[in-house]
Amino acid sequence: MKRPLALLLVSLVAACAAPQAARQTAAPVEVGIIAINDFHGALEPPRASVVAPDGKGGSIPVPAGGAAWLASAVDAIKAEHPNNVVVAAGDLTSASQLASSLHLDEPAVGVMNRIGLEFNAVGNHEFDRGWKELQRLQNGGCEKNTRLEPCQFERFAGAHYRYLSASTYRADGSTLFPATGLKTFGAGTGKVTVGFIGLSLKDVPTLVSPDEVKGLSFGDEAEAINREVPRLKARGADAVVVLIHQGGRTSDENPDGCMELTGGIRPILDRLNPGVDVVVSGHTHWQYVCEYGESASGQAILLTSAGVYGKLVTDITLLIDPATRRVLEKKARNVIVQSPAYTSGRGDAPNTSLYPQFSPRADVADYVARYVKDAQGLIQRPVGRISGPADKHSGERGMGGPLGNLIADSQLAATRGAGARIAFTNPFGIRAPIEPGPNGEVTFGQVYAVLPFNNDLVTMTLTGEQIRAVIEEGLDDTGAQQVLAPSAGLRFSFDMRRPSGSRLVSLALDGKPIDPEASYRVTVVNFLAEGGDGFSTFTRGTDRVRGMIDNEAFQQWLVAVPVRQVPQEVRTVEVRG
Repeated sequence: MKRPLALLLVSLVAACAAPQAARQTAAPVEVGIIAINDFHGALEPPRASVVAPDGKGGSIPVPAGGAAWLASAVDAIKAEHPNNVVVAAGDLTSASQLASSLHLDEPAVGVMNRIGLEFNAVGNHEFDRGWKELQRLQNGGCEKNTRLEPCQFERFAGAHYRYLSASTYRADGSTLFPATGLKTFGAGTGKVTVGFIGLSLKDVPTLVSPDEVKGLSFGDEAEAINREVPRLKARGADAVVVLIHQGGRTSDENPDGCMELTGGIRPILDRLNPGVDVVVSGHTHWQYVCEYGESASGQAILLTSAGVYGKLVTDITLLIDPATRRVLEKKARNVIVQSPAYTSGRGDAPNTSLYPQFSPRADVADYVARYVKDAQGLIQRPVGRISGPADKHSGERGMGGPLGNLIADSQLAATRGAGARIAFTNPFGIRAPIEPGPNGEVTFGQVYAVLPFNNDLVTMTLTGEQIRAVIEEGLDDTGAQQVLAPSAGLRFSFDMRRPSGSRLVSLALDGKPIDPEASYRVTVVNFLAEGGDGFSTFTRGTDRVRGMIDNEAFQQWLVAVPVRQVPQEVRTVEVRG
């Protein structure tokens, strides 16, 4: 029997409306994003602290870090979010602790596999051993791409997580790794999808040796993000999260406010089209959670960074409406990965009940212990004593501080036979402070943490004018600013109020002004000699002599006297008026 046309139309309208009504009434879905950055193979607690409020208007150092404790912290946050994903913003490997570095960071990748990492943006240090070795970290296997032997301890299976590189291109225009990734939570009308864009900073070629990125190009970050957002939306993404190995700094007084944000991430954020909800950043080793700019929903973009060495992990919460496909709410907090107390040359760093205390996750602790044991003899071997803690200065630009002076002095001493009169160290290449034991003892493991790249020393001839030019390159407005740390006898002053390229005020060696026309023998590491960190003038040095590895020169300098004094004299002065 035929149904009346009017009744048929009513039935069809009801059938079509029912799914839409059900979708409109579906409850918002909460998604937890657990984020880290700049792990740098910190398998063991790095004997470092996070400065945190003490609840009384002051602050306290909280000992933090270590892979097994990081795993427990991630697990605790996962327990709060049934829908969760673990992500990273790059530099998980290289510039690593010795136990990881000696094994080509295979154990750092193994740790991330066990933590449950799913997406990682490729940072600059991931390229330190070349892009072919980075591909081995992704795909596994034992192909030898460096001077160290792979698979020394076990056959390497590769990363279970996916590297993302939206702005790193091969010669044919394809990206080195996929640009994006998606993860879906829930089902039916309650299903939501989060899209991830991962990318390096465009300055990678100035931060690694040129040979390691030959055949690759690094494009504009904002352009790559703006290109991928609509593609992710077309593939069903309800929220978009950017994982980018670029970052900034916020003020010490207001670490959770973006108003005073500086650094390379800011101009990228300023150029983003609407559609990005969260930006997980890194590179600067600074911790922050703040709001900046505007996403498609009209809300501010949530910007986060978890510092360095796994001392923090960021707990990000998104509340997504599956009907409107909009992010209704987003928030984040940095969780301190409190690990065992320690004592150093600066004193005690005790545990505190003000913040959660994590126990090491047994499987990760056992895994790390196997690699540490394999390298233990080297890690604990004493190499000398110093007069006290040695660190570089923190601030708006890189400063070598006492540790930079100490390193530069060691490099000058090691190359005097090649005629060196001056040595320079780049502060960005100093990867950790030295906290000597109570008797001033320094171990090889600590030296390697400071200088993990095994760079050769290169002594060259530069004119006085070229020395002035290379110092100016560290002070100019192109790229991140860093003040080269000089060896004993060299002094210079600078004024950042002057125009870029003419900020050097005075320059003298042993009390006498540097002669622009005279020739001087200058020592730097091969990374700088090849123009790294934007110091292109070093590439014009002549009569080059290659010397020993930088950390070997440093050890020789420490062991040459019973107690090596950490130089405290001021060798570089900023003129402030």
